[in-house]
Amino acid sequence: MTELTLLAEENQEFDDMGSYNHSLVQGNLAYLLRVHSDYSAFVELSLDTRRLDRQQFPGLKDELIADVCAYPRRSVIDLDILVVQELPALIIEVVSPRQGLLSIVEKFQIYFALGIQSCWLVEPLTAIVRVYHPNQPPQTFASGEVVDAVAGVKIPLIEIFS
Repeated sequence: MTELTLLAEENQEFDDMGSYNHSLVQGNLAYLLRVHSDYSAFVELSLDTRRLDRQQFPGLKDELIADVCAYPRRSVIDLDILVVQELPALIIEVVSPRQGLLSIVEKFQIYFALGIQSCWLVEPLTAIVRVYHPNQPPQTFASGEVVDAVAGVKIPLIEIFS
């Protein structure tokens, strides 16, 4: 990670503060995952990063909070989990007004190192979704459906932003 990103991570709580658009899109995505896939959506879930090499990712905290995580269908459990070790099938990050795209793309590199195979970068202001997979160029969706063959998800783009 770059020194600039590490400084941004120190102020992450402020930088990642949501907004109207961020919150609306995040809620829409959670609903749409439930309707258009066999996944349950988890919003603002803490994922355990302790298994990663700190030399590869200096300054990395023990957990990262993802905007939306998709796991095979789930129900409420008896004993809650604060930091999840199980990897989701898909992570979605929604750009907030105070957040840079570079910091999100670098966060995806951490997710890929954990073993997550699919990450989406959702841009509310431009109504664009970019789908990332390890060692592949991202796919950009500006109309039609967002199709993620790796995660097995198809969602109408217009429904994400309406």
